[in-house]
Amino acid sequence: MDALKAEIASKRKALEEDPVLSARPTKYMRRGDIERLKEEQEQKAREEKKKSEEAARKEEETKAAAAKSVQAASRPSSGSPHPSSLNQETESLAPESSFNISNEETVRRLRSKGQPIRLFGESDKDRRLRLRALELIEEKGHERQGGQNDFKKALEDVESVERELKNKNNKGKKKDDSDAATAVMDLNLVKTDPDKLYPLIYYALKRTLKEWEEAMDERPEHIKRTHQGKLAAATQVQSAEYLKPLFKTLRSRSLPPDMLARMAEIVHYMQKRQYQKANDSYLRLSIGNAPWPIGVTMVGIHERSAREKISADQVAHVLNDEVSRKYIQSLKRLLTFSQTKYPPEDISQLMG
Repeated sequence: MDALKAEIASKRKALEEDPVLSARPTKYMRRGDIERLKEEQEQKAREEKKKSEEAARKEEETKAAAAKSVQAASRPSSGSPHPSSLNQETESLAPESSFNISNEETVRRLRSKGQPIRLFGESDKDRRLRLRALELIEEKGHERQGGQNDFKKALEDVESVERELKNKNNKGKKKDDSDAATAVMDLNLVKTDPDKLYPLIYYALKRTLKEWEEAMDERPEHIKRTHQGKLAAATQVQSAEYLKPLFKTLRSRSLPPDMLARMAEIVHYMQKRQYQKANDSYLRLSIGNAPWPIGVTMVGIHERSAREKISADQVAHVLNDEVSRKYIQSLKRLLTFSQTKYPPEDISQLMG
């Protein structure tokens, strides 16, 4: 018994003398207290990191200001500034974190933009700042170009187009109805000599488009400045842009035969002021009138020769591609303008 008491006393004495064992808590801690201690330690670490970053940033700003002052003192009074001075200005406009890229990445980006990888007397930091300046210029250019469709672009170009038209010497010269009394296209050329149709269609459409442009310019100023007036001018500019592929195809004489025949009919009836018939030809050109095969479309086990060519001239060409759809739609706009400028004698020939 005495030996057991002596052992307990020795253990207690050793526990009191050992600092590690004496610092051990005498009871368990709650989970909430542990979490609170962890949060306090993390908050303290964040504050220390923030202080160190602020100190580093202040040191960088001090170095940059000193370098800028030295550079300004050594720069001559006249002449273009050194590229590093432009980089210093770029640094003041962009955060430091945006330049934190490796030298290899900087070289790769500069080469992809076709820029020299290093200028004379340029440091690595100046090179990163120059790259950042180039990227900012490209981003602003993309923002300026993006989000604008062709109609909005045409609407914005209306005033510039009107100024160009005002500078023409022939402004204010109105044409008589006798100007439209030119030689009417002969539809027999579709079968006899189709090549002669290309220049006739080309100049007829060009003349109508020019008259439409002049009509937009001859409007009163108060009508031009209204919202509807600007939309009408933008529609004319847009149609002229859409018709460029058609004029190119007419110059190259590469229009499909069925489309050439339909356009010849449109121009022929437009010249004769028979707009109802011209509209019918436009509908056959745009949506077609091929019959839908319902029921039995082929008898026997053998396919007839050239069966795919049946109703070939009744195809809806507006469904071919987007370019065809745009200039076919612009043809209808030319018909509408021609009907307004040169109304028919018979009111039944008006389009709906």
